[in-house]
Amino acid sequence: MIRRHVTMHTGECPTCGESFSYRDREEAPNRPFCSRRCREIDLGKWLNEEYRVCDPVRPNDDHLVPPETDDAEPVE
Repeated sequence: MIRRHVTMHTGECPTCGESFSYRDREEAPNRPFCSRRCREIDLGKWLNEEYRVCDPVRPNDDHLVPPETDDAEPVE
């Protein structure tokens, strides 16, 4: 009988905080989340703009901000 050493990995779900263990990628298809439900909750937060990736505007970045104009049409 041949024994192979199997490494168990552990993770903590960023949505619910639950700890989970897995041996390989096939065993944890929703990684880093513990379940499809938590993965979809996270996706929903991104789509609802509850999460954002943004760098603060620095004083020397003024050239990156478009100037305001009075002839712009109002957004409804």
